[in-house]
Amino acid sequence: MANGAPNGVHKKKLDVVVVGGSLGGLTVGLALKHLGHNITILERSPTPLLHDQGAGIFAGGDTLEVFKRYDRCKRPLAVTSRELQYFNKNGDAVHRIVKDQAMTSWDVCYHIMRANFDGIKSGYCNDIPEPLPTDGNAVHLHDHKVTSFNEEGDGVRVFFQQGDGTKGSLFADLLVGADGASSTVRNFLVPEVKRTYVGYVALRGTVLETEATDLAREAFLEKSALFHAPGIQILAYTMPGANGSVKPGDRLLNWVYYINVPEPELAELLTDIDGVRHHVTIPPGKLDPKLWEKQKVIARKTLCPQFADLVCGTKKPFVQAIMDVISPNHEFLDGKVLLIGDALAGFRAHTAASTSQAAFDAMILADMIDGKVSREKWKLETMGFARTVQKRGIDMGQRSQYEALPIEEYIADRARASKPRKDEVWPEWAIADLLPVSAPA
Repeated sequence: MANGAPNGVHKKKLDVVVVGGSLGGLTVGLALKHLGHNITILERSPTPLLHDQGAGIFAGGDTLEVFKRYDRCKRPLAVTSRELQYFNKNGDAVHRIVKDQAMTSWDVCYHIMRANFDGIKSGYCNDIPEPLPTDGNAVHLHDHKVTSFNEEGDGVRVFFQQGDGTKGSLFADLLVGADGASSTVRNFLVPEVKRTYVGYVALRGTVLETEATDLAREAFLEKSALFHAPGIQILAYTMPGANGSVKPGDRLLNWVYYINVPEPELAELLTDIDGVRHHVTIPPGKLDPKLWEKQKVIARKTLCPQFADLVCGTKKPFVQAIMDVISPNHEFLDGKVLLIGDALAGFRAHTAASTSQAAFDAMILADMIDGKVSREKWKLETMGFARTVQKRGIDMGQRSQYEALPIEEYIADRARASKPRKDEVWPEWAIADLLPVSAPA
């Protein structure tokens, strides 16, 4: 890509292969399809649709901008949280911030994106938008595991294998690795970069608002809340319910509960009810009931009443081990291979920025290819964002999980994490190697 268009402007329509069919891959697919480029997404999952993950998402400015630009389903995306509260152990709100924030979910974003990318109908979007005359072709191939790639002329040949053993390859002018924090593409490029466990996990779950206690509904309906204690942080908010419904009564109260788990104890927690050892995540409904009963007892002892009610009322919790990973660069093979989103830098969930990162990376890549921003600006902004927020997540996790600080310190951390990306100034350490070198006097 760099050889053919040093300033990022492409006159011809590109054939782009995107590895990874979750939110990052779909976002970049939508952005480049909108410019008229031909997109093929290769997703390793054996099923045509990814399974709903039950995870809530803070829809920041870049996430909302993606849907403003590329979504033509035009249905409600999020529930508005009107207030952020901090509770003490007794359940008293010791700090309140009146502020509107959009809260959505992984499954809402995924199904709306699939409707817009390749016309998949679902309960989330029945009225499928017709492709625009200027759109490029959009193909989504599941059960396609990328096995290797190499340079071929001005592009890249991507090799894959299907579950039945069938092998094949595709030529791409541009290959985009959007395959998450355990990225296969990144592993081929920088195999020394590994995900590392940081010493704590996120227990997660949801409760239908009509099934929550009165105390929990009062605390979390159309509100967000946090509670801190030594080695613990928990937050909750309202998000869309089944098929993305935002109607009162249909919505879910979503919570994320961080607890410290020494690495020797991690294997037991990540072994599911069937005895299968998972590496990072146990999906909803698969957590060992005995371990969950133990966690519910701990929650009653350590959390304030509103959060304890929510955690103990959850029927299908799931677990995610918190990991760190970041690539030293985001473009390889002279710009023919790129990394975006979690494949570039896996943010800790404290930052509430993973979906926004994928959204921003996709939009600024599209703007660079379209000639709206320079290649230098694209690189500086993408890497500045990745490095700054990835380190911010590490710092927030260290402070929340391993330090006993006044509540004012945690409030300040959350305020920094909530700062709009457009208002950020990347620190010098994050971009020093990307700035032009001044000529000697």
